Amino acid sequence: MQKEISRREALKLGALGVGAGVLGASNLMAMPLDAKDVKFDEEYDVVIIGSGFGALAAGITSAERGLKVLLVEKMGRLGGNSVINGGIFAVPNNEAQKKEGIKDSNELFLKDCLKAGLQINHTELLETIANRAKDVFALTVKCGAKYVEKLSHAGGHSVPRTYQTANGSGSGIVLPMIEYIEKNPNVVIKKRTKFDDFVLDNDGKVVGISVREGYKFDSKLKDDDRENKSGERKFFKAKRGVVLASGGFCRDIFFRQLQDPRLGKDVDSTNHPGATAGGLIAALNIGACPVQVSWLQYGPWACPDEVGFGVGSMFNVNGSFRYGISVDPRTGKRYMNELADRKTRADAMFKVIDAKKDIYPINFCDSQCIPSLLSSHFEKPLKAGILKEFKTLDELAAHYKIPADELKKTVEKYNAGVKAGKDEFGKPVETTGGIDISKPPFYAERGVPKLHHTMGGVKINTKAQVISINTKKPIPGLYAAGEVTGGTHGASRLGSVAITDCLTFGMIAGENI
Repeated sequence: MQKEISRREALKLGALGVGAGVLGASNLMAMPLDAKDVKFDEEYDVVIIGSGFGALAAGITSAERGLKVLLVEKMGRLGGNSVINGGIFAVPNNEAQKKEGIKDSNELFLKDCLKAGLQINHTELLETIANRAKDVFALTVKCGAKYVEKLSHAGGHSVPRTYQTANGSGSGIVLPMIEYIEKNPNVVIKKRTKFDDFVLDNDGKVVGISVREGYKFDSKLKDDDRENKSGERKFFKAKRGVVLASGGFCRDIFFRQLQDPRLGKDVDSTNHPGATAGGLIAALNIGACPVQVSWLQYGPWACPDEVGFGVGSMFNVNGSFRYGISVDPRTGKRYMNELADRKTRADAMFKVIDAKKDIYPINFCDSQCIPSLLSSHFEKPLKAGILKEFKTLDELAAHYKIPADELKKTVEKYNAGVKAGKDEFGKPVETTGGIDISKPPFYAERGVPKLHHTMGGVKINTKAQVISINTKKPIPGLYAAGEVTGGTHGASRLGSVAITDCLTFGMIAGENI
């Protein structure tokens, strides 16, 4: 006898098949909850998982359309990685470019992203970001975000198109958005509330979630115990839909090692401790289509003399990489284009690094760029001792045990390239305003790439709907935005496009819900 398989049963079967192949570990599998077996404790129109850029954009957009919104965050504070990121926000064809006489286009933006992504980007998502970037920029301004007037030239971009928050951090966007959303009576925010499972009805539609209120994430526990069983179980109904905006998994040592066995506990990351794969796994369990999950990005601007993102990263981003150079301390010579895309730079740096011998690239510039930097990007690393000041190049060379004569030759060659407007490594020196390395004091810090962004995640369409691997159609009631999604950036994301990505699809999820 042939038995007709319902959509609900197909989702279960698909979850088992996909999960076993993608996750490689049966103990991660958990069946989604059936709505008929659940008694909901609270009811909302929209339930949002996470509290970063994507979640806040979805929440604000939904609430301002009159919908009742619940936002759940497993950590004790809101914002996730968004609140600690560098606050650089790419907006192609923006108004500041017109004032500065910079020619840009959506086509050039896509070309830059595709080059960094090794051409495996899902272009329909990139096009959506380009088309809506100015809309989400306006959303942040409406919420109270403030930006530096002059644009930044982030690595891998053909032209300056990146806004920098006035406080030099993603908190310059997140905190105003939180303050804005908290004023809306349609919004409820619950911290220390860990999302566990989706609740589906008989037709396979996501109609709610299971959580634990009073959850306490403990980063001091062993890796396997951090996602503990604390908290009281509750069920929240979502009449319109659920938005998954739980972020990436750079701090999930078990899950990231499944993708790349080299990424053990000794590999540092710029992410906050709660950047784990729980939300992604739950989506895969109900048949969400996985995309490029094994592509993970290193941020090339971090420092080995501090943990995580730290205070030195943004000096490299805006100071030494833009206005200075990076050299191999053994030779005193450059080895890369300091404004190339992240993967290109990270790959080049790893060829220089010998961690066992404590050898790391030296990134440095001179005093000419300091007036163009935010004070926090300069004063904090200097005070922490991450960034060091030197009166002469000889002094700098002696401190880092660099051959002084070779270092001076390298600087002379770089300066000549700046003057001629043509760099030997292809660095766009014409955008640095003629700043070379000639006026002491000199500022230097050691560099190392750190695990920064997970390229892969669930597949979404241009309406931010999550696509089922079984039906090839949207999973009813489920939307996603931000780093938990995959495909947008391909093999490697261009710096400053994450904020654009997260905000855009968060806003779109809110619009379509």
